Amino acid sequence: MPKPLDGIRVLDLTNVLAGPFCCHHLAHLGAEVIKVEAVGRGDLARQLGADPDLSAANMGVSFLAQNAGKKSVTVNLKKDAGKALFLKLVETADVLVENFRPGVMARLGLDYAALQAVQPRLIYCAISGFGQDGPWMHRPAYDQIIQGASGVMSITGDQDSAPLRVGYPVADTVGGMTAAFAIAAALNATPRGSFIDVSMLESVLVSMGWVVSNFLIAGAEPTPNGNENVTSAPSGTFRTGDGLINIAANKDEQWHLLTQALGVDELQTRPEYATREARKAHRAALKLELEQALATRSAHDWAKELNQIGVPAGAVLTVPEILDMPQVKDRGFLQSYAEVPGVGRDIALATTGIKLDGDAPTVPTPPPGLGQHNAEIWGALGLSADDIARLKKDGVL
Repeated sequence: MPKPLDGIRVLDLTNVLAGPFCCHHLAHLGAEVIKVEAVGRGDLARQLGADPDLSAANMGVSFLAQNAGKKSVTVNLKKDAGKALFLKLVETADVLVENFRPGVMARLGLDYAALQAVQPRLIYCAISGFGQDGPWMHRPAYDQIIQGASGVMSITGDQDSAPLRVGYPVADTVGGMTAAFAIAAALNATPRGSFIDVSMLESVLVSMGWVVSNFLIAGAEPTPNGNENVTSAPSGTFRTGDGLINIAANKDEQWHLLTQALGVDELQTRPEYATREARKAHRAALKLELEQALATRSAHDWAKELNQIGVPAGAVLTVPEILDMPQVKDRGFLQSYAEVPGVGRDIALATTGIKLDGDAPTVPTPPPGLGQHNAEIWGALGLSADDIARLKKDGVL
């Protein structure tokens, strides 16, 4: 079956995570994504990740995670011959994504205005830490910088441990997803052709909608609350006889079902627990009483029983544990590639979390080696093997 973005060509000039993650989604949705990389070194993510040998081989785990299904070409955009060749490639493209600091592409003479002159229908997406204007536009920005600037760290942890960094690159990830969403929308516009400015800072603030609105509308300054859900009680993380469990008894009927299942029905009649607001005000004492009952069984046992009666609950799992669960393994979320070139072994990668008509979108090819598709892509633009060899010798490719 055709995919939504079949026939769309995307030029991926991005590095590390936000941009590559954006283009990862576009590739899985059918776009031909050509990764345009720097000569000799490529995407910095090629040297990053938990396996030093793969990083040394320019196929780091961080690169493998976000680049399956893409093609890789190299070109030196600082050389006139490289720019001329790149412009020929732009003529064939529908979308270009870059995550350089604002002003870098303009200094190269390859900003939106220059590229639109050769491809008027081009959708140009610039992802940056703080956006393309404003007093912070030229600040360098990595994920942790954005986490700190956005307020995310100030509300992560509890009163004793905050501020804390979220345990994965949430700002890069949200920024990349925001860019992919905007590009998909722009592809549906008529006439096609636009400049998309994605600020990672603003993308993260948007994802904090409830927190931001509680301050803007209700004047409630956000606070770190650890594993407690401040909107209801009992709603948070609880100790059991074996492991931690999350319980979200957010409705009165769920509260009643929970106390019955734990054999503590008498708590329903206590004035301090009679209403949602009362339970919120006495959540610490309530948590201790519930944990006494939960101590009789494991988190997994309690989660199974509570879910069966309609109380949302789940054991707190590690990453290896959830990846080994049938709920993940059997839905096509992971895709395997055999004997990946440059890696020398089989690898499994996450896809997108999307299903289209019952199927998880996949891509047929593993992450590419640096410049793996030079002959294919540059050859299609008229370069002969001798031309490519000469340009490689001159440091252009």
